[in-house]
Amino acid sequence: MVHKTCFHCGLDAETSGIVYDDKTFCCHGCKTVYEIFTIHDLTCYYDFQQAPGTTPKEIEGKYNFLDNSKIVDQLLEFNDHTTQIITLYIPNIHCSSCIWVLENLNKLHAAIRSSMVNFGKKTVRITYVNENLSLKNLVALLSRIGYEPYISLEDYSIGKKHIDRSLIYKLGVSGFAFGNVMFLSFPEYFQVEEFWLEQYKHLFRWLMFAYSVPVVLYAAQDYFVSAYKGLRSKILNIDVPIALGIVVLFVRSSSEIVLDTGSGFFDSLTGLIFFLLLGKFFQQKTYDYLSFERDYKSYFPIGVTKINLDKQEECIQVYDIQKGDRLLIRNEELLPVDCILIKGKARMDYSFVTGESKTVTKQSGDKLFAGGKQLEGSIEVEVLKSVEQSYLTQLWSNDVFKRDKTLAFTNITNRISKSFTLSILTIAMVATTFWLLTDSSKALNVFTSVLIIACPCAIALAAPFTFGNILRIFGKNKFYLKNASVVEQLAQINTIVFDKTGTITVNKETKINYEGVQLTEDEEALLKSTLRGSNHPLSRSLYQILNTNNIVSLDYFEEHLGLGIEGQHKDHNIKIGSEPFIGHTKNVSTLNTSVHIRTNNGYKGKFTFHNKYRKGISKLFNQLKKDYDLVILSGDNAGERTNLTKLLPSKTKLLFNQKPEDKLEYIKYHQGEGAKVVMVGDGLNDAGALAQSDVGIAISENINVFSPACDAILDATKFDQLYKYITISKSAVKTIKWSFALSFLYNVVGLYYAVTGQLSPLVAAILMPLSSISIVVFTTVITNLLGRTLK
Repeated sequence: MVHKTCFHCGLDAETSGIVYDDKTFCCHGCKTVYEIFTIHDLTCYYDFQQAPGTTPKEIEGKYNFLDNSKIVDQLLEFNDHTTQIITLYIPNIHCSSCIWVLENLNKLHAAIRSSMVNFGKKTVRITYVNENLSLKNLVALLSRIGYEPYISLEDYSIGKKHIDRSLIYKLGVSGFAFGNVMFLSFPEYFQVEEFWLEQYKHLFRWLMFAYSVPVVLYAAQDYFVSAYKGLRSKILNIDVPIALGIVVLFVRSSSEIVLDTGSGFFDSLTGLIFFLLLGKFFQQKTYDYLSFERDYKSYFPIGVTKINLDKQEECIQVYDIQKGDRLLIRNEELLPVDCILIKGKARMDYSFVTGESKTVTKQSGDKLFAGGKQLEGSIEVEVLKSVEQSYLTQLWSNDVFKRDKTLAFTNITNRISKSFTLSILTIAMVATTFWLLTDSSKALNVFTSVLIIACPCAIALAAPFTFGNILRIFGKNKFYLKNASVVEQLAQINTIVFDKTGTITVNKETKINYEGVQLTEDEEALLKSTLRGSNHPLSRSLYQILNTNNIVSLDYFEEHLGLGIEGQHKDHNIKIGSEPFIGHTKNVSTLNTSVHIRTNNGYKGKFTFHNKYRKGISKLFNQLKKDYDLVILSGDNAGERTNLTKLLPSKTKLLFNQKPEDKLEYIKYHQGEGAKVVMVGDGLNDAGALAQSDVGIAISENINVFSPACDAILDATKFDQLYKYITISKSAVKTIKWSFALSFLYNVVGLYYAVTGQLSPLVAAILMPLSSISIVVFTTVITNLLGRTLK
């Protein structure tokens, strides 16, 4: 693994006089200093795993086209001249060892901030500081460690992906060899004693050997590579017993040919590899057909406000955005596309992209990148290119800067696979030893059959296929989950906390009355312009009922979460919010939610909101009360207590006048007491509570505030289905447990026949992929039946 060769000058360690210490080594030829790092207790160097026959200069020269800034701009997802982000397709990703190495690239170079692997797509998304590391050097680094990216400018420009046909080629080679070896083995099967067949028996055996060599060295190479990388990283993966079985069969068969003691097991060997690859091919096709990830992302319901040619505002979904469209981005909203700032002041927070919370101020005409969060009022932008759904969901799943909500069931699956592999190796050794002492002719078949039949592939497939199908079903029914971990977390909850305004109330049907001094035309224009920049449900409702006025660009805007908003245009300022926030000291009792107004001319009055609750809320809460503790946390006053008491079950806790930080602390306290909490809120004022909860669900109306703090987005029209979603999540976990039980049953039965010598390696190779496919079919059928309850 260690290659003591200087990357820059190519000199060998012995001839260049490289000096090593505990942390660095230096090339005396060109004075280049390298950093020593460790992977799983193995000492490695910056330039390890160099491709055979390829010098460092050739590796670097291969990517000279990345010196072209136009090409680099086409490949990058994000570039603010300090931080760059790129997603690279890497065909050589095979196992958990690959994932570990690629997600720890920061150990290789300090300029790399983070890297995330998408194993299904074989891609890695890398965030790095371009002042210290160019894209060319990054790609060269990946090539040197054995993970050369596939870069095609044509594919990047039209959205295609490189199609890896290697599995098909290997399947063809193994199938061709298997057929010929079976044909050449017929005389051995039937013990034909004709003179000419007996005379050419040795030729036939050597031909079988010749056919088997490319099968073992080419068709089966993925199993050897995966097993080697796993062992090198001290990980016992599921390919280790398979690779060991192939080696044993090939060595034993070759020795029989060389020593002329028999015809070997080349038919079983080539058949084993053929059926293993065939099973892998069908599993791959099955997964591509179900395409869980692509399906749920295509339904991702982020909305944005488009400004038409006649200056009218309309809500559209992000995948309807076209180049040249004019968009309105409000305070706390994320940019879904790359764009040019046209009007307003932009103060962008790119932490959702880079993981750093440093803000950047932009002026009219500057370019803004997708994923930036506007922090100061509303802005108008012109779209440079259409949105990519995968990019938004990638931001949504970026947990680098958020509290990690891990999936316990995935860890259980990994532990079972590892311990299972170790157990199978032990069983194989014990059984082989027994047969060597009793009947040595069966020992090899027993050893190989045990290793093959007990492969824990079915166990490893149960969780991803079950959760993947649930994601797809939920997405079709307008419940959008960030990742598979949310399903398992939903199954464990025992407490559900609801926000009131915008969550259990319907903003569109809210009645609003004004009491106070009549606003002037300028004051009403300033009021509407200030409300325009806010995404709070009360702001949105009030904004919709105001008369059309000339929208002005504010000189100052600030939103105080849980209190109100303020804005200023020239010498005119306005405050909108609660009585304490605007400084109104006269206490007037009210039983309804109110928003108060203060301008330069003093206190003007208040808008009173008469809430309309969502359809089916009483039935939903009565369903939930059987299994969960229910809580309403509202920032409004207690005026709605009477109505809520009549509407909701008697055990529902009602807490009013709750600030955003109060909601967060409430959830945190109860989590400390052992509660598993779901927070259902509007995604803005509740961002802290959504992030703190075990599962945060944001309710989506016509305009959505994209908040990576939430774990799920629920369409408001499906609010009354929440109980069913949680129930299905629980059933999904039960399905996985039944899948585990079914897989163990397969293995117990198969191991019995394998250990007793009644199962050949060829039959075991056929049964192994069938067991995996049956688990996939079982989980898919069950989850589809569960999904029907939502219709």
